[in-house]
Amino acid sequence: MIYATLMDTDFGTLYLQADDCGLTQIRMATPADKPTSATSVFIAQAQSQLQAYLLGQRQTFELTLNPVGTDFQRSVWRELQRIPFGKTISYLELSKRLGNVKAIRAAASANGKNPILIVIPCHRVVGKEGALVGFSAGLHVKKALLAIESPAPQQSLF
Repeated sequence: MIYATLMDTDFGTLYLQADDCGLTQIRMATPADKPTSATSVFIAQAQSQLQAYLLGQRQTFELTLNPVGTDFQRSVWRELQRIPFGKTISYLELSKRLGNVKAIRAAASANGKNPILIVIPCHRVVGKEGALVGFSAGLHVKKALLAIESPAPQQSLF
């Protein structure tokens, strides 16, 4: 069975989808996306944890994921989950972590096909010298997510 819901955020509406094995998608919603009448514990947990993340109250996710992709794509998505909250890496660093610096284009492609935005933090991968490049949900969303993860500026005591 497939379950789906829509979730409003400050940067747009998210589409969340799950099957009986876990969360399969989080992406920006399209006008054709409709919620299902049946509910899923996987979606309820994702909504709760996403809400806390968006409010700056959560840095990690504890969700059952079931993304659909090739073995290589899934290896990239697992590696993305190892990037700590508030940190970014380059596409070159991602390919190095995968054990093949020549796989940079393949790693970038798999990053761009990530079906579970935010939870699998593809937004933490940036271009050379920190350039914000490529994000399936749009660079404005990538900027918003990175801003959530940026340390708050310290207030002066003087």
